[in-house]
Amino acid sequence: MVETSNSFKRSFNDKEKPVEVRQSNIVSAKAVGDAIRTSLGPKGMDKMIQTANGEVVITNDGATILKHMSVLHPAAKMLVDLSAAQDVEAGDGTTSVVVIAGALLGAAEKMLSKGIHPTTIAEAFQRAASKSTEFLTEMSTKIDLSDKDSLLRAASTSLNSKIVSQYSNLLAPIAVDAVLHVIDPSTATNVDLKDVRIVKKVGGTIDDTELVDGLVLTQNVVKTSGGPSRIEKAKIGLIQFQLSPPKPDMENQIVVNDYRLMDKILKEERQYLLNICKKIKKTGCNVLLIQKSILRDAVNDLSLHFLSKLKILVIKDIERDEIEFICKSTGCKPTADIDSFTEDKLGYAELIDEVQTSGVRIVKITGVKHNGKTVSILIRGANSLILEEAERSLHDALCVVRCLVKKKALIAGGGAPEIEVSQRLSEYAKSLKGMEAYCFEAFANALEVIPVTLAENAGLNPINIVTDLRNRHARGEKTAGINVRKGTITNILEENVIQPLLVSSSAIELAAETVKMLLKIDDLVSIR
Repeated sequence: MVETSNSFKRSFNDKEKPVEVRQSNIVSAKAVGDAIRTSLGPKGMDKMIQTANGEVVITNDGATILKHMSVLHPAAKMLVDLSAAQDVEAGDGTTSVVVIAGALLGAAEKMLSKGIHPTTIAEAFQRAASKSTEFLTEMSTKIDLSDKDSLLRAASTSLNSKIVSQYSNLLAPIAVDAVLHVIDPSTATNVDLKDVRIVKKVGGTIDDTELVDGLVLTQNVVKTSGGPSRIEKAKIGLIQFQLSPPKPDMENQIVVNDYRLMDKILKEERQYLLNICKKIKKTGCNVLLIQKSILRDAVNDLSLHFLSKLKILVIKDIERDEIEFICKSTGCKPTADIDSFTEDKLGYAELIDEVQTSGVRIVKITGVKHNGKTVSILIRGANSLILEEAERSLHDALCVVRCLVKKKALIAGGGAPEIEVSQRLSEYAKSLKGMEAYCFEAFANALEVIPVTLAENAGLNPINIVTDLRNRHARGEKTAGINVRKGTITNILEENVIQPLLVSSSAIELAAETVKMLLKIDDLVSIR
């Protein structure tokens, strides 16, 4: 009797195929984590990606790197989706979330080899993740959106790990001001980042980047027929019809064999365009934005001539996806037909001016009617690679401020929260029984991957640094973290390295969820 119970007690043994499938999933997912691990933190390396059509992307952003990677293994694709999910939820911490998931899978692999059932591990990890979030929330300090200094420090921390880190003292205030401009700080619980439009223009340096309270258009004012390029007290019309002679619907040919008929056609055309231009002027419109047209010319020379005589400023080739933002900013309504073009469809702005900076012309629309609904950021840069990366970095900084609007709490950075949570989980694991205690311990150890990676990427000795960090936290220094600039461990709050609570808590929760999904897979069926 004793003999059989002992053999029954022996650990869980699975069939061969599920073990192999699990092993292959874990190996491929860990490979993705290791690939982007080197780009974590302020001393992390950047990746140069060459896309299929020959474009080059230089980036430090985890979500961007993974998006461009052509990953084939389905389990590895789950980590790419995980990074994208973190990008949507928090906007920052896209590298950390994949690194944590890789470490958790490594911990799970060791436990599977000891014969613990995968479901036990998966569920224990899920519970450990929610416990970690509790600990993080206890550690966090509540903030108020009127405390601009804290928002700036969080945005600067996000920018410090990017290529444009030396400009963080310029870009961080822009990100904070942009978000505070489009929300009401006393009541807001979320930010729609579509209200912040980022416009990129090659030329100048990142120092020339500015926040424009209003609207920036990259299209130039049409000046071929001598129209105005600056209008004060502008009444803005946005049209989606064409100012050019109508074409027949089908490909028809008209044969004209008489000069009088020819004159008549040209006269009709002039009259047709003149009528439209007069109707536009009659509404009081003095700035005309014309949507890009694919059917025929959106505007021709004759109509431009009439509009310049009527002192109307013309900007053509407005893209379809810009229309919603322009309408929200200026209060104009898009019109698809000249007969419905009336005065109530017009928007208003104090000034529309075409300015030339660093050899590039841009149109600025300032003093708009609906002040405070939208804001534009004009990014300048020496080349398109820097511009693209500056945009991604600025987007991350905007997302960090959005996180603080969603969940108004901050925690320390520099690996401090991970070590603190790791130690608290280890303590908590001692109060549990059986397999669960073992799984919690493994989860706690896996969280140390963040400080280890930060130390490795900064060229420090990870074993010494992390051991010292554990000691400091055991002595009750909750905010002791890795100072990568000095290469030692300091109170990280004095270095102004702080991050939103939402970034860390969602990273741990999403990583644990993905690991749970991967562990529960026991077969891979490919359909031909």
